[in-house]
Amino acid sequence: MKAKPFIKWAGGKSKIINEIINVLPSKFENKKMTYVEPFLGGGSVFFGLYQYYNNFDRVILNDINVDLINSYITVRDNVSELIKILEELQCEYHSILDLETRSEFYYSKRKLYNLRNSDNISQAALFIFLNRTCFNGLYRVNKRNEFNVPIGSYIKPEICNKENLVNVSEILTNVEILSGDYEKTYEILGSEKAFFYIDPPYKPLNKTSQFNSYSHINFDDSEQFRLRDFCDKLNQDKHLWVLSNSDMSEHEKHHSFFDDLYSNYQIDCVNAKRYINSDPKKRGDLKELLIINNLEKNFNHQDEKN
Repeated sequence: MKAKPFIKWAGGKSKIINEIINVLPSKFENKKMTYVEPFLGGGSVFFGLYQYYNNFDRVILNDINVDLINSYITVRDNVSELIKILEELQCEYHSILDLETRSEFYYSKRKLYNLRNSDNISQAALFIFLNRTCFNGLYRVNKRNEFNVPIGSYIKPEICNKENLVNVSEILTNVEILSGDYEKTYEILGSEKAFFYIDPPYKPLNKTSQFNSYSHINFDDSEQFRLRDFCDKLNQDKHLWVLSNSDMSEHEKHHSFFDDLYSNYQIDCVNAKRYINSDPKKRGDLKELLIINNLEKNFNHQDEKN
């Protein structure tokens, strides 16, 4: 069954799925295991890997963004009701030809969303509507956790892809979906061994690329150190993990932040794409890091334990 992310998300990894697959151990697809994604976002890696592998007998998806996770849970549990609301929003939005009236409609829905007093299904519909109609599909909140992205310039945006939502709902049927700190995924894991794909808010390349405001909690350098400790713990327990982050050397040739932080692990540089930037000239190719623990060794260790 084919499915793709039902929302846009800054830093989505759909373009580096092949690079992630290439670093996985040989015979990875032959071993049943648990898949864990502590920073879910748009879910492009989960949906991408789902197309390649069917060996995940347990899936745990988490994100600290409560509104994002509500949309996933709603798609999983109440997709028919969600589709009905989204189809109504799409029909109404497309019927508004006057730009000023369309803008008023968008900002009224943004205001309603920020009140956060609708039922979960309606709130998820507003989340998806705003995501599909806002500027560049960006999700950004202020310190009061208010979504503050302006309206986009799309003429006829796709707000409701019914077929994809139904497919996503089916894929998520038995998936455990959590909202909280990423360490929660380790706490509920139990004794089974797992593969973690870890895609945290990126360390900004410079002061003007602060695209880590996906929630009202700031992911600063101290959080990067805490995440490194989390990865060390996973490694000690012989779990497999791949972590993505920004390549600081792209802008500072002698910057060694991640080289120092993850000096005990393999660090690969891969080509990626930037699609979200207020300046179109700054979109396009860039480098990212894939940081990898000893996947082959830990994978073989798991075989020996089974």
